[in-house]
Amino acid sequence: MGDITIKELAQKLNVSIATISKALNDSHEISAATKEKVLAGVRKYNYTPNPNASSLRKKRSNTIAIVIPEVADSFFSQALKGIESIAQNLGYHVLIYLTYESFYKERLILNDIKNGRVDGVLMSISSETSNSLHIKALRDRNIPIVFFDRVMEETETAKVVTDDYQSSYKATQHLLERGCQHIAYLSTSKHLMISNERKDGYLQALKEHHIKASKHTVVQCSNHAEYNFTVLQKLLQQEDRPDGIIASIERLTSTIYLVCKELGIAIPGQLKVITFSNLDTAPILSPSLTTVSQPAFEMGRTAASILFKALQKKKLNIKNEKIVIPSVLVKRESTN
Repeated sequence: MGDITIKELAQKLNVSIATISKALNDSHEISAATKEKVLAGVRKYNYTPNPNASSLRKKRSNTIAIVIPEVADSFFSQALKGIESIAQNLGYHVLIYLTYESFYKERLILNDIKNGRVDGVLMSISSETSNSLHIKALRDRNIPIVFFDRVMEETETAKVVTDDYQSSYKATQHLLERGCQHIAYLSTSKHLMISNERKDGYLQALKEHHIKASKHTVVQCSNHAEYNFTVLQKLLQQEDRPDGIIASIERLTSTIYLVCKELGIAIPGQLKVITFSNLDTAPILSPSLTTVSQPAFEMGRTAASILFKALQKKKLNIKNEKIVIPSVLVKRESTN
């Protein structure tokens, strides 16, 4: 026998479609005898309820979207695990969209989400994102959004972040305490708030030690490994080359190590290195890498918890909610 529809089942049992729905939902509006009759029919005819039909009636899809730049970065892979740990327990499906650091792709994705069926969105913006009109369009559809890590400060919604300014300040202080006098800061975005906060923390630490930042101190990298390789080659072949580097994103780690190997620059003897990173391999790199490690799993878990609270309580106001979870400076051989 093929799949039976709820309408066909109702005809066979000589009851209404509404009665079948009430029986399946254990409603008190029908008698125990009627309920048992329907459930016996469900077993006999092997009827399977359509979850999509149920969610349509409730105007819910039991699906959330996660919009992130990439999954190769260990921060985002760990954050996804945190989100999944909440979503699975609540019976939600998760759709993952990757922007690949493209503002254009991010706008297309949010437009698709706006015209599709998801209950809410968890988002970390691309490094190219400079305005929030596409995000506002989504919120105008009453789709709740929670930012984590990379946020749009002007957008009135919940945000889960880490202490980027303080973490960068501490990382710079650590290099200064290790004797570094010419510390370079590597960034990949002029738009991201986290990049600017990390840069500001770095500059403040230099200022307190009466070290003036030069035009070569803050180095603008990109999302392309080949370009970054060339930039770092040039930086590390200067006469007054840095004796310390802080990389604002994990992706730059391998490029730094490769350039140093090619140029014969010893880490940490000639160059000390700190990276904002959650790399599992950081302890086994040669030398092991000093990192600013973000609480990625907890940030993902917290962002998901806020979103699901907003979905469960429609009148819950999350627009001014901001949670800061501290990062940790893990000292290893690359700064010894």
